[in-house]
Amino acid sequence: MRFLISMSIVALFVLSCSKYEGPGGKASIVGSIQGNKYDGAGNLLSTYPMMDYNVYLIYGDEMGENFYDDDVSTSYDGSFEFNYLAKGNYRLFTYGKCPSCPGGDTVLIYNVEITGKKDVIDLGTIDIRD
Repeated sequence: MRFLISMSIVALFVLSCSKYEGPGGKASIVGSIQGNKYDGAGNLLSTYPMMDYNVYLIYGDEMGENFYDDDVSTSYDGSFEFNYLAKGNYRLFTYGKCPSCPGGDTVLIYNVEITGKKDVIDLGTIDIRD
């Protein structure tokens, strides 16, 4: 009987310690958003950091899941970071302008996998049309 109780406690402890995507880890996803301004002919006029721009994160990579779990605004230099993430799969997204798209906006989606406990996944500079 003691063995059964001991094994039940151990199993409960192990299962409760398993982490899924989301907060509770030591990993990060970082990057920056750069705006690109074009003229009517499609020529690039200027580039600049997109400050106070929204970036969203979905925990897990299920394509049917479209609601974000976390969001941040970019800093003055266009940089963003999601900290304290556990190992797993994530989808990061933001919006950009698209003159030929219905509604005038497009969604930019990036699939990210965190494999190490202290990974820092750098997405680099994400260029958007502004």
